[in-house]
Parts: sequence; structure tokens; C-alpha cells
Amino acid sequence: MSAVPRSESFNSAAAQYAANRPSYPPALLDAVEELTGSPLAGSRVADVGAGTGIATALLRERGADVVAVEPGGGMAARFRRTLPGVPLVRGDGNALPLADGSRDLITYAQSWHWTDTERSVPEALRVLRPGGALALWWNISALDVPWTAAQDERMARFCGAEPSPATRPDDSSAVRTSGLSGLRVARRQVRWSRTVPLETHLANVGSHSALLVLGRARSRAFLADERAVLREAFPDGSVEEAYLVDLLVATRP
Repeated sequence: MSAVPRSESFNSAAAQYAANRPSYPPALLDAVEELTGSPLAGSRVADVGAGTGIATALLRERGADVVAVEPGGGMAARFRRTLPGVPLVRGDGNALPLADGSRDLITYAQSWHWTDTERSVPEALRVLRPGGALALWWNISALDVPWTAAQDERMARFCGAEPSPATRPDDSSAVRTSGLSGLRVARRQVRWSRTVPLETHLANVGSHSALLVLGRARSRAFLADERAVLREAFPDGSVEEAYLVDLLVATRP
């Protein structure tokens, strides 16, 4: 087992992450605007755990005034190459390097679960203006697709973990585990898909922390086996990845 924490494992694979990870559908940002009751255009947004800037770029395209917050050196370096005109500050959700009441919206794309909610929730409330919102979302592989569920089970066995749940927890459970029980929370799920070459799919799988922490040799062994399985399932070399984006929006009083 690698000594590198899973939350820091992405730094060594930042380029792979940026090139192969899925983005998010326009309907997700539509849902953020609907649930917050505010347009993204002109909103002061902090994208926390911004990584290589996948979500930051989409927020900026919608006209948001975005500052990115990222703790990892490798991810931050890739972000600056990808989005050189977007402000980026080093930090994390447990101690946001942002002023009190300075943001209309704080977003966490694939990154909320890396925080300590006893610290990150008060920090979000401190930085949000009254009536501002915290938006958390995850791209979840659609496990009602048989080949996806089978791959998830193979990966879990290889990594010595339990297979993924089909969805994030229900609303009441999510509120409890996220520490948001004092806020008004709304939830929306958006289904979407993308079709990519087999090698892009494998590189996407290989950029997940569960494999990264195993080291290059072991992850390559798993991906070699997956390549053989998926070549039989997708003889034309194109893979349709189906996702369910799970969105939680918590509004500050």
C-alpha cells in the first residue's frame, strides 16, 4: 500500500486526469441555477478542490466570476496551464483562503468527500453571503448498465474494496453525513453519457485514486486485464460511459 494519501494521489496523474476524466452536462449547470434561484452569469463563485479545472471552465463559460481553490501542487500546475486567466489560490475546504461573505456560490465537483465536514461546513458558511449556496456534485457511473457494474465489481475485488453503491445516499442521509442539517437542501440527479475510445476509457479508470495508490505496476496489470475484457464487449473500440450526476444544493439562511 502506498504511503501517499488517496486525496493526494491525483497530483502524480494530473495530466492523465485532465485529458481523460469526464466533464459535466449542460443540464447540471441548469439545475444549479434552478436550485439556487440565481443565474451563474455574474455570480461570485469559488470552485473548491478545482483539480485541473474541469468544472471551473464550465462555470466560467456560463459567465460566473470564478476563483479556484486547489490544495495539490500537481493539479494546480495543470490548472494554471489549462486556465491561465482564472485566479487560483492554494488551499482546501477545511480552511478556505477567502474573505467572509465574499462568494455567492461555492462549488465542490467530485471533492466534498475529501473534506472534514466539521470544518468545511462552517468555512463555507463563513465565506458565503447571506442567501448564498453550496453546490456539491459527483459523476457516478451508472451501475444499472450491466458492463459498468461488472467492471466496478472487478475493480473493487482487485483493490480489496466493496463495490460502489448505485447512488449517493438519499436526501436525509446525505444531509446528516455532510453536516448540512441546519440548511435548506435540495437534490437533483442528471443522467448523461459520452462515447470515447477504449484507451480513453481505460485512462479514465486508471486516474481514479483507488488504482493510483496501488502503484503503477499493479494498476497497469488491472488495466491490461480490462483492455482484454472490453475489447470483446466493444469490438469497434468505442465505449459509451453512462453517468448519473448527483447534485446537492444547500442554501445559507
